[in-house]
Amino acid sequence: MKRTTILLTAVLFTAISTMAQVAINKDGSDANASAILDVKATDVGFLPPRMTHAQRNAISSPAAGLQIFNTTTNRPNYYNGSAWMYFDNTPAILIGDFYQGGVIFYLDGSGGGLVCAVSDQSSAAEWGCYTTAISGADGTAIGTGAQNTIDIEAGCTTPGIAADICANLSLNGYIDWFLPSKDELNEMYINKATIDATALANGGTAFVGNYYWSSSEYNNGNAWSQYFYNGTQYNILSKGNPFYVRAVRAL
Repeated sequence: MKRTTILLTAVLFTAISTMAQVAINKDGSDANASAILDVKATDVGFLPPRMTHAQRNAISSPAAGLQIFNTTTNRPNYYNGSAWMYFDNTPAILIGDFYQGGVIFYLDGSGGGLVCAVSDQSSAAEWGCYTTAISGADGTAIGTGAQNTIDIEAGCTTPGIAADICANLSLNGYIDWFLPSKDELNEMYINKATIDATALANGGTAFVGNYYWSSSEYNNGNAWSQYFYNGTQYNILSKGNPFYVRAVRAL
């Protein structure tokens, strides 16, 4: 039955080449004068190449205008010359993609999100200014890390602290890195395995099972950190402790 269907379809569709125009029309008509390819049908559709998100990302040097159907997201994608996009002009990206200088670990559903660097920026940086409260640097939610970092830089001038390392980082063509907030850091832990795989594939390193600083201050002596061995977050550890640092930036 399948072979018969293919044969009947081949008979019904007629390809007509006229002045370099092609018509694939069930009614046998010529191509419209304005089209190089004209497909007409009222009872069947057109199927573009179908592939997974990973297979799409493996296409070498995609041409601007290239289109595929992404079977991972069940949405069509097109390449705009620099990035894969959905047809509503939002980026066709997923957590774990290497994108805009790092690895995507959070998406907000509206085209925005966060990426982290593919390697740690330090294995022994202090949060800084132990016993000094930093005004404004207490944001914990997703979206507060950038402002926390600005506030730390303004209120604690000690060079080489965690926030300072991130704020002065230039990496993969981007200079707008910051120290993640408590909840941003937790998203990195949740997606640690996915981040590690992409980081390693792009010349980076995996997270270590140790403490990482967030930019969220708890009080004048302590700040939020996360233990990447089991995911526990702490607010009782001194800002003077030398912990790991992994910078992030917003899409």
